[in-house]
Amino acid sequence: MAPSSMKTTSFVSVHGGHSGQFCHHATDSLEEIVQLYIAKQFPWVGITEHTPAISDELLYPDQRDAGLTPEFLLNRFADYMEECRRLQQKYSSEIKIFAAMEIETYSGYQEFIPHLINRFQPDYIVGSVHFVADMGFDYSKEQYDKTVEAVGGMVPLYCQYFDQQFEMIQLLKPSVVGHFDLIRIFDPGYKQRILHPEIMERIKRNLQLIGELDLIMDFNFRSLLKGADEPYISRVILEMAVELGISIVPGDDSHGLSSIGVNMEKWVEVLKELGCNTNWKQPTLIRY
Repeated sequence: MAPSSMKTTSFVSVHGGHSGQFCHHATDSLEEIVQLYIAKQFPWVGITEHTPAISDELLYPDQRDAGLTPEFLLNRFADYMEECRRLQQKYSSEIKIFAAMEIETYSGYQEFIPHLINRFQPDYIVGSVHFVADMGFDYSKEQYDKTVEAVGGMVPLYCQYFDQQFEMIQLLKPSVVGHFDLIRIFDPGYKQRILHPEIMERIKRNLQLIGELDLIMDFNFRSLLKGADEPYISRVILEMAVELGISIVPGDDSHGLSSIGVNMEKWVEVLKELGCNTNWKQPTLIRY
C-alpha cells in the first residue's frame, strides 16, 4: 500500500513551464525552471510554451508594444523546442520532460497549427482558446470588456468561446484541454453565468466530446494567482467531468520560478475528495 499511496500524491504539471527565455510575459530561464521542478520532486512535467502569433493583428498588446513580430516569435519558438529537447536529454535521469506546446485558436489556426506540429513534432499539444472572434480576452479587464461589447454581451461571449473550443477539440484532438473555462477570467458573476442554459448546453457537449476522445483536462491553478477562489476548472464543471470519468491532471501554468507548484497541495486534496484518480494520466505522445 505504501508505494501506491506515495504515487498518488506525486505532484505533476501537465501545463506549465513558460519561461522568460521564450515567453514575453514570463520570467527566468527554462533550465532554472526545470531544475526547480526537479528540486520539488516532480516525476514528470509538461513544458508547454505558447505557439507564435500568425499575424501582426493577433499579437498580444505587450508583444506589440515591445516591437515583436510573428517572424521573431516563430524563430524564438524554434529555439524553445531545441532547448527543451536538450534539457529533456540532460535531465532524463532526474525527471521526465515532455516538450510540448500550447496552441491558439484564431483565423487560420486550422492550417497553421498542423503546420507547426509537423515542423516541430511536439510530444503533445495543449488545446487552449485565448481569442473569441479574433479578439483577445485574457490580457486585461479592458480588453475583456471590449470583446464582450464587440460580440454582443456576456452570453454570446461564453457561447462563442465554447463553440470555438468544441471545433478545436474536434479538429486537433489535443492530448490536453487547457484551462477549460478561461472565459470566466474577468467575469465576477461567472458562477451563475455558466448555469445559463445556452452556456451549460455547450459545456456539457464539450465535456462529452473530451470524454469520448479520452483527453486530459488541465486543472489549472493560474487563476488562484490572480485572485480567484478556485482553479480553472470551476467546481460545478469539475464535478461533471469527474462524473463522466474524464482524466483531470494538475497544471500549475507556471510563468517563472515563483509559480511552480504553487497551490498544488490543497487542490490535489480536493481532487482526491471528489474521487479523481491521482495516479496521473500522462499525455499521449502524438506522431505525425
